[in-house]
Amino acid sequence: MNKSITIRRPDDWHLHLRDGEMLQAVAGYSTHFGRAIIMPNLVPPVVTGAQASAYRDRILAALPARMTLRPLMTLYLTEATDPADLRAAHAAGIITAVKLYPAGATTNSASGVRDFDKVRPVLEAMAEAGIPLCVHGEVTDPAVDIFDREAVFIDRVLDPIRRATPGLRVVMEHVTTKDGVDYARSTDNIGATLTTHHLVINRNHLLVGGIRPHYYCLPIAKRASHQEELRKAATSGDARFFLGTDSAPHPDRAKESACGCAGCFTAPNTMSILAQVFEEEDALDRLEAFTSLNGPAFYGLPPNEDRIRLTRHETPASYPTHIPAGDETVTVFDPGFPLYWHVEDPA
Repeated sequence: MNKSITIRRPDDWHLHLRDGEMLQAVAGYSTHFGRAIIMPNLVPPVVTGAQASAYRDRILAALPARMTLRPLMTLYLTEATDPADLRAAHAAGIITAVKLYPAGATTNSASGVRDFDKVRPVLEAMAEAGIPLCVHGEVTDPAVDIFDREAVFIDRVLDPIRRATPGLRVVMEHVTTKDGVDYARSTDNIGATLTTHHLVINRNHLLVGGIRPHYYCLPIAKRASHQEELRKAATSGDARFFLGTDSAPHPDRAKESACGCAGCFTAPNTMSILAQVFEEEDALDRLEAFTSLNGPAFYGLPPNEDRIRLTRHETPASYPTHIPAGDETVTVFDPGFPLYWHVEDPA
């Protein structure tokens, strides 16, 4: 018999939609979500309230007819960010959060922060206004091994920032290590997003038998022992942890190159993958908390009123392997196993 669960419509608390032809190509694949925190690392980045408002308009215009998604905009934190503009954009409902990229940490992060002392006035203004800081948690020190950069960031950057600005609300984005999970559990005023792909791959999937560029992301996938901790956190029901896919489309020519881009495009099949993960962990009754309840609670928003249904069929769900984006193609993340959970609108 088919197995079915109905949950509140989920949200995505970390999403890349890009711009131009790529935005037009990928926006519709996130419309099974009610809301999404939109990343600001365009070229050039989204650094002012006016730019965030204009980008939001472009996203809404790119959505297919009769499909909905509420984009929750963010500003890209730089050492020149104007605290007054930031507070005004938040008060006007233009932005929901601010994104911290350590300079050079990931895709389009060159404009990020190098000297954290220079952004302390902005962080203090955010704490006063209740504006969350979404953090890409990796150091960029070349002396630090890439597999250790999240743990070192917690010690060197995140914990000192939070001690200096104790009222600041922080989202540790795309946590990939036991260190990150433990830190999120150990403190208040913090949330942590977990991606779909980090729940189903570890560094063996990326490297054993050949390099698989469509599994390459930043933060990079870690040991299987860290993956197990992420799965435990996601399926625990702990309100600190919620879904942020970090779905990040890149043209295949940029992924499959001598210096491939970091990012996994998981938007189309995320919910089917997650249902499989939660079923394997005997936690389907906690899927709704992870995808639909914990994130809104952290951001002070109501959960979505509408529902989606997930039904387990005997035949796998069908998803495209690639999608066109202008003259380019984008590869859809392959979890490496059949997806028997189908996403449906409730009857």
